[in-house]
Amino acid sequence: MSKQDLHGSVNLEYYRVFCSVCECGGITAAAEALCISQPAVSQAVRQLETALGCRLFLRTSRGVKLTSEGELLLSYVRRGIDAIQDGETMLRRMKDLETGEIRIGASDMTLQFYLLPYLEQFHEQYPNIKVTVSNGPTPETLEALYQGHIDFGIVSTPFETKQAVKSLPVQEIRNVFIAGPKYAAQLKGRKLSYKELLNCPCIFLERNTSTRRFMDEFLAKRGVRLEPEFELATSEMIVQFVKRNLGIGCLMSDFASEALGNGDVFALEFDEEMPSREFCLVAAEKAWMSPAAAKLFKQLAKVTT
Repeated sequence: MSKQDLHGSVNLEYYRVFCSVCECGGITAAAEALCISQPAVSQAVRQLETALGCRLFLRTSRGVKLTSEGELLLSYVRRGIDAIQDGETMLRRMKDLETGEIRIGASDMTLQFYLLPYLEQFHEQYPNIKVTVSNGPTPETLEALYQGHIDFGIVSTPFETKQAVKSLPVQEIRNVFIAGPKYAAQLKGRKLSYKELLNCPCIFLERNTSTRRFMDEFLAKRGVRLEPEFELATSEMIVQFVKRNLGIGCLMSDFASEALGNGDVFALEFDEEMPSREFCLVAAEKAWMSPAAAKLFKQLAKVTT
């Protein structure tokens, strides 16, 4: 066997024995500390010396003494052993949820109206777990999941997946059309046809959102294709635009609840109700999750059972 082969085949256990002999000052004391036989310790030292091609110890009447090569090696091996022990400690802490990180993908809508209370509860239970939330619409969240940038996501239907993804519905949601007081005489208190929206200025979310996609598909099946005067990035902005009578807005109902309750806007009624949608937990089918992420995902999944 060549020296190169020997270097590649050194058993890490030999280094642990080497450290123990150094700390204990002799073969016999190291054997007792490691709970193995004295010949086994001697053999491990010989194997290590053979593999490295140098003497590590000088035998004396008082035990053993490190050679200059042994002293050099010990300075590195101790750091390595300490690093391994630190790694084992951190792994135990991670398994016990004393440390760790969770990466979640969520939109403003799913974060505010679903995820936030559960994150608050989880943080109270496990305050040392770091939680990173990547904020973006459903398509961006799914792409982050495919790329392995997040452990799991909270998305809203409808959505299509390009890879194997497990999906679990967790909450029902509904869209609502709202208008400001300027439109009350024209639209309030009537059962409307969706085609009447063609005669009104409209305020919608951008096209890359699930809310907009759902609305567009629903209306298209009824022969209504709307080109909004305003396309906005957030639902909060839609409410503000509608309150100022800039047009008819469509958004998830929870975003409009305060403005509706205050009478700043009113909800339009139609002769056919738009179907409900869902928030869904999504995770890659075969991806590994950290213990902390798996724990939170399991807690969220239990809410639906």
